[in-house]
Parts: sequence; structure tokens; C-alpha cells
Amino acid sequence: MHDTLRRFATGAAHLALSAGLLWMGHGLAQAQTHSAAATASTAAAKTAAPTTAASAAALYGEHCASCHGAQRTGGMGPALLPESLARLRRPEALKVIQQGRAATQMGGFAATLAPADIAALTEWIYQPVTPAPAWSDDDVRASRVETAGAKDLPGRPAWKADPMNLFVVVEGGDHHVSLVDGDRFEVIHRFASRYALHGGPKFTPDGRFVFFGSRDGWITKYDLWNLTVVAEVRAGLNMRNVAVSGDGRWVMAANYLPRTVVLFDADLNFVKRYDATTLDGKEASRVSAVYDAAPRKSFVVALKDIPEVWEISYDPKAPPIYDGLVHDYKMGEAIAKPGYHGVRRTPLDEPLDDFFFDQDYRHVLGSTRPKSGAADGAPTAQVVNLDVRRKIAELPIAGMPHLGSGITFAWNGTTVLASPNLKDGAIDVIDMKTWKTVKTIPTPGPGFFMRSHETTRYAWADSMMSPTAKDTLTLIDKTTLTPMATLREPGRTLAHTEFTKDGRYALVSVWETDGAIIVFDAQTLKEVKRLPMSKPVGKYNVWNKITRSEGTSH
Repeated sequence: MHDTLRRFATGAAHLALSAGLLWMGHGLAQAQTHSAAATASTAAAKTAAPTTAASAAALYGEHCASCHGAQRTGGMGPALLPESLARLRRPEALKVIQQGRAATQMGGFAATLAPADIAALTEWIYQPVTPAPAWSDDDVRASRVETAGAKDLPGRPAWKADPMNLFVVVEGGDHHVSLVDGDRFEVIHRFASRYALHGGPKFTPDGRFVFFGSRDGWITKYDLWNLTVVAEVRAGLNMRNVAVSGDGRWVMAANYLPRTVVLFDADLNFVKRYDATTLDGKEASRVSAVYDAAPRKSFVVALKDIPEVWEISYDPKAPPIYDGLVHDYKMGEAIAKPGYHGVRRTPLDEPLDDFFFDQDYRHVLGSTRPKSGAADGAPTAQVVNLDVRRKIAELPIAGMPHLGSGITFAWNGTTVLASPNLKDGAIDVIDMKTWKTVKTIPTPGPGFFMRSHETTRYAWADSMMSPTAKDTLTLIDKTTLTPMATLREPGRTLAHTEFTKDGRYALVSVWETDGAIIVFDAQTLKEVKRLPMSKPVGKYNVWNKITRSEGTSH
């Protein structure tokens, strides 16, 4: 089975790389090849009896497995696992099976399969695979492909623009990436991406290379200067996000399936696998997220099911690690583990769903989702000091804070954290010295993203989680902590603001399939330009990301 999976993955990746593009793997099966007569006959036959789980599996094997793998782990098409489909609602999946996807190899089956069969197939792909699919170290190594001649490409941009003021725009509507000149606001290049990029792209310190991570486990290294894929590797079957070290030498992937953290070098060669388990190996966990803590020369990892935060140093001079309590060195308990590429564990009261760093990277600010069936059903937010390796405070935030999208800025002689809220229409502002609430700022509805820039007056917060106010951006004065203006796109979803390198302009997404990037003057708040885009789910300025601007995500 593993050989089969490797053939699918490797063949697809080679096909993509030979074209200089990433494969658009987001179909649910091959385009139909049946004649009209056979189509009608098949549909009639399938309406005669209800579809069982066994027959749904047979339908998958007949129509889907050649693209998506026998165990639904992906091939030319994406993985069809519950973890991979978490953000795709069943009605949307059913529609894809019925109608296909435009401009892809995914054809619709409305004329081939009966409605009951399509409904059963839709339900079936959301069920766990038994036995659970595996992805070994050998599978990871075998999946890697490299573009011939990529290392010999010129060390200068093939286009005329400021490479530090480049925007990478992820278009989720048709799974493409656009590169936008941040001075002229024009698209330099557009290319197909893998299915469901997630977690934000990460850049090397010189801004030349960007790493993308997809839901179904692929990491893609792309040369922004030469507009080509450099290499790809599949780190897992369902991946949360990737991180790139501050020195550009290392890449780390956080997986839901398998439950691992995987370390690669900058060329995406496999280096090491870390099983996301307790120290005794008895409990395993999905990995919530991994982020680079450049000043600490380490990656920080949160586990979704185990109350621990890990710090994995890429500093060759990292101090040794002692796990647990040491009673007697003669029993081998005092033998240290290497600090370099080793796991330094910080125990917590609750696992972290996502987290955020303060500006000096001493503290992790993390949130915990409500436990299923918990009596109070209340989430928690906590502060973890990475130096003393323990929780030092709880954050007084109600609702469900989206700390991974929080921002920090100077206010009244201190530094504050401002976080949007996934449950309530509010922005919570926290003093990062006392960990007390400074102010709770009302917004029209719950939001997902908040952004600013050190040179701009306002913090920009969306309300995209609100059914009634998703079309509204709230601009908050960072001096008075007061909403000062709103921007609207009536009936549409406004979300995810990012600024140019100098903070003069703000780029905002119209988060729709027939959407756009709207460029606003950050001072006058007037619209400057509008670029049509297909559901631009995120945009990332090279300079702001690599310098870790206080108003952007890290």
C-alpha cells in the first residue's frame, strides 16, 4: 500500500514540477469517461435500492481511488480524510461531487450516479479510515521531489519591483497564489497552488523563498525571484502549519495525522520526526501549531490534546535537557538529552489550541477551546513563561479569543495585547506587564483577524464571523482605544488586512469567490485600487513578515 501511495504522490508532484506549477489537487475523482447511454443506465440502476456503507466504499473504489488513493490519503487529488475536510461542509462537498470543479480534472457525477449514491459517498468520505492510514519516515523521504536546475537559478528577481514590498496572496476560491507589487499594486505573477493552503506562508530571511503548507500535508518551497517551484515534500496526511527558522536553515511541520512534528532542512530533506506523545509515550496528541521564535533560536510547538508546550532549539549551543525528576544519577536519571534539536517540555494545566508571542518572545499567550461535555463549557486563555517553563497567569478574556491573530503595540507607557474574539463582538486589550484587562472594545460582531503597523494610527479588525456584520471593518485608534471609523462592503465579507512595507496602504480582502483585494490609503481611508481575486483568504507582505512587524502575524 505504501508503494502505491508513493507512486501516486511522487507522480503527481513530478507532473506539477515539470510544469513549473503546483498541482491543483482539489478534485474528488477523475472526469467522467462514460458514454451518455452508460451514464443514464448507471443512474437508473443506482436509484433502485438504498446505498449502504459497503456500496459507498465500492463507489469510492470505482470512481475516486485512482486520484485520491485507496485509503483516501491523496494522490493527484487531495486527501479525503475527516481531518482534511474539517473546513469543508458536507453540502459543499456534495455539490462538488455533483457538479465538479471548474478548470480542474474534477468532473461532476450528477449524470453518472444517483442522488442517493452521491449523498452516501459524501457521508462516507467524512468517516474515519479503518485502519488509520500511516505515513512513515520512508514515505516522507520518498515523497520529496526537486526541480532540476533550481539551485542554478539567478540570485536576483526576474521582475522589476521592490522584493521587500511584495505581497503573497493566497486565493482559496480556485487554489492559486498571486504575487502583487506593493508599490504599483499590480499582479506580477499568478500560479496554481496545492489544495487548501493553511497557516500562512513563511519566508526565508532574504525574502527570496517562500514555504507553503497544505491541509493534506504538502510543503512547497517556491522561488519568488525566479517564479518557480524549487522542491516539495509531504510531511504528513493532515497538516496544521509550517514554520521556518529565523536563520532560514530549518523548516518544521505540525501534523494532525500522523501525530508528529517533522523537521526538514531548507531544501526539504527529512531530518527528524518527533512523535507528539507524553514523555512515557502512553498518550498521543494532534499538534495545534508550530511557530518560529527567532530571538530564542527555537521552534515552539503546542499540542492540542496534551497539556504541554514544547520548545525545540536549533541553536547548536543550546543547553542540555533534563526530563522529569532526577533522584539518582547512578540509575541513569541524570543523563541529559542534547539541547540541540531536542524537546524541552513545559507542563500546563490545559492544552493550547493556538498561541501568540510577546515581542521579546519570552512569553506564549495561548487559548484553550472548551472541552466537549465540560460543565461550564468555558474556554481559557493563559500566559506561559518559556524561561521558567510554567504558566504564570490566566488572561481575563471571555468568549473565545483568537490569540493567534492578536497584535501588540505601545500604549500609555506599557505594551498591550489586542485580540479579536471568535464568539463575541469584542476586542480585548490586555496590559502585558500586569496581564490585566485595560479595556474591552465593542465591535459589530465576532472577528477572526486583527492587523496594524507600527507607523499607522489604527488597528483594523474584521467581524467576518458575524452573520450580520461580516461586511464591516472596525478601525480602532491605538492611542485612545476607541473605534474611530468603519469600512463596509455591503453584503460581502471583509477580512484580513495587511499593510505595505511602510504602512502607508492597507490591503483588505473581499473574501468571496468573485472577490477582490481593496487597497486603502491608511491615513485618509479612501479606496485607491481594487484587484479582482478569487476568495483571497490571506495576503502577506514580505518585509512585515521577515521583520516581525508588531502589527502582523508571526
